[in-house]
Amino acid sequence: MTTTASCTQPNPARPPRAPHHRRSHLARLWKRAFDLLVASALGVIVLPVAVITALLIWWQMGSPVCFRQRRPGLHGKVFEIWKFRTMRNGPEPDEVRLTTLGRWLRRLSLDELPQLLNVLRGEMSLVGPRPLLEEYLPLYSPEQARRHEVPPGITGWAQVNGRNALTWEDTFALDVWYVDHWSPALDLRILLMTILRVLRGTGVSQPGQATREKFTGSRPRVGQAPPPPPVVG
Repeated sequence: MTTTASCTQPNPARPPRAPHHRRSHLARLWKRAFDLLVASALGVIVLPVAVITALLIWWQMGSPVCFRQRRPGLHGKVFEIWKFRTMRNGPEPDEVRLTTLGRWLRRLSLDELPQLLNVLRGEMSLVGPRPLLEEYLPLYSPEQARRHEVPPGITGWAQVNGRNALTWEDTFALDVWYVDHWSPALDLRILLMTILRVLRGTGVSQPGQATREKFTGSRPRVGQAPPPPPVVG
């Protein structure tokens, strides 16, 4: 299987600096217009699915059917992200609180549907680095923090190249690679790849865990360069 040179990353540790189009006003306008158009259309298409999902959550876990959480977005500005609930409330570990319904919602990424509202409000984009916990902000290296130079996304380059099965270091390397190589064509490619990954249901969680382990700071690599991202065709 081969891959084009425009979507490879020979050395994630030293990604090239951003091309001029990434910061251009016209590029930002294009991305925002695309987000509004596609998110509006998707909102109408998936509305019946969202309603059924909300009713199933309410029947199994009661109210509320969604939860909100503070996440850092563009330039680290904090906003409230929306998700469908997948866990019961309680002090038990995530593996215990995660419901069977919630497991299926995560596998199909249906728990992310409410984030279309975040996209319409301009807090997120359809494609970009995933918005992570606010508590991670002081733990990023300067290079990793560059992931906040673009709006966060519902899906992203890291999500179609391993998702939660990746190490944190590889996830951030892929995020920064996206920042440096963003283009309308790359966004379209990621959206198409996302559909395939969702249908396969791969990389939803790390092996043996219901949720991803927390990021506690970068682990230095000893004696070797970080691996390139998985080859995609």
